Amino acid sequence: GGVGKTTLAVAVYNSIADHFEASCFLENVRETSNKKGLQLHQSILLSKTVGEKKIKLTNWREGIHIIKRKLKEKKRYLILDDVWEKQQLQAIIGSPDWFGGGSRVIITTRDEHLLALHNVKITKYVRELNEKHALQLLSQKAFELEKEVDPSYHDILNRAVAYASGLPLALW
Repeated sequence: GGVGKTTLAVAVYNSIADHFEASCFLENVRETSNKKGLQLHQSILLSKTVGEKKIKLTNWREGIHIIKRKLKEKKRYLILDDVWEKQQLQAIIGSPDWFGGGSRVIITTRDEHLLALHNVKITKYVRELNEKHALQLLSQKAFELEKEVDPSYHDILNRAVAYASGLPLALW
């Protein structure tokens, strides 16, 4: 956590979403699913990608059949952020044949095993910042400048970077 998976997903989404017939960014899948059920994400997905505004799903199994049927036709772009359980993937994106040709799905998770269980073919691992980049980020945020920081701050900045272990969220 804190390495920047969501931030990176938002940046990618914003840069290419216009290249698709419909797109949807589902944030905090784990938290929302636990509090409000998987059918909420299914309803949001259907609303954003097929334009159906008032979808009332009684349960997530019902949503599976509707998503399968309605999303096959078009090139979709979907991001699922913070996925924790296989059931979340099964209920929201099912399998590749649920979507039209050229569709793309990005999943952020801390659990690589979950992706393997869902037969995800391409994975990218987001790593912590190295010391140089961590110092650069902290300096930019702390001092709001691009140039060199006063040398009297180097010791405290180095200690903060070491403590944060390269996690951008901790440095932000």
